[in-house]
Amino acid sequence: MRDNIVAGNWKMNNDLAETEELLGKLKLQMVKEPEAKVMVAPSFTNLYPTFQALKGTPVIVAAQNMHESEKGAYTGEISASMLKSIGVTTVIIGHSERRAYFNETNDILAKKVKTAIENEMTVIFCFGEELDDRKSDKHFDLVETQLKESLFQLPQSAWKYIILAYEPVWAIGTGETASPEQAQEMHKHVRALLNKNVGKEVAENTSILYGGSVKPNNAREIFAKEDVDGGLIGGASLNAVDFVEIVNSF
Repeated sequence: MRDNIVAGNWKMNNDLAETEELLGKLKLQMVKEPEAKVMVAPSFTNLYPTFQALKGTPVIVAAQNMHESEKGAYTGEISASMLKSIGVTTVIIGHSERRAYFNETNDILAKKVKTAIENEMTVIFCFGEELDDRKSDKHFDLVETQLKESLFQLPQSAWKYIILAYEPVWAIGTGETASPEQAQEMHKHVRALLNKNVGKEVAENTSILYGGSVKPNNAREIFAKEDVDGGLIGGASLNAVDFVEIVNSF
């Protein structure tokens, strides 16, 4: 059985005081046990304070990135063991912004995923196409390549650590809008790829999140789709009221 998951990616927002304020509001808003797994991913500097603040709540703290090496001369980077030492065992890998701005290739992401799994960390693996890919009808092929080169070499046993997150980059900040039907179309395609390349059990049990500007006014319709198991939320996760409303959309 697949988990429903709502993960808030706070990106490069909120200093410590702002993080503490948001966490306080989040705890006040979550007055009932959520029907979905809830995750938040603050900046590196706020990971431990967030972990401490959310102890005793059902909210899981995730990192936004990590390096593929265990240690070494990689100034400014963070390793899996460093994350685990502060209680963080979930990490976002392959976000579209990491791919676009920091030139993370499928090969680099495959190494990051391998390291995370070797450290028994849960991976939220992001993938998705740009606007040009969608307009030229290459989106299905591109997504298949991203998954094939970064994930499909993993053994079946590794997939218990994998959560997928589809990001239609063309629908984020471009003025274009992705419909719930378009989300379902891609999620169904990805599940078919899992069935073909990894196996039926993995296909049926891997959660696939949608990361295309989910908001309170569209979350329920998107989450109702058969192959959509939740969302990776950006801007809306910075507002406690909006985020909890999205969490409660199942």
